[in-house]
Amino acid sequence: MGKIKIIAEYLQFLKAHKKWLLLPIVFILLLLGAVIVMAQGSPVALFIYSLF
Repeated sequence: MGKIKIIAEYLQFLKAHKKWLLLPIVFILLLLGAVIVMAQGSPVALFIYSLF
């Protein structure tokens, strides 16, 4: 329940302060973090390392 509340508060912040530009930035950071976590123990990690 706590994670959902944080997301709701963040969306309310974006709406109140009209900072919609932050939404794609946060999405990309979360996506990049997920790729790093998923690739840490797999053989694909070598190929992902060469992309950066």
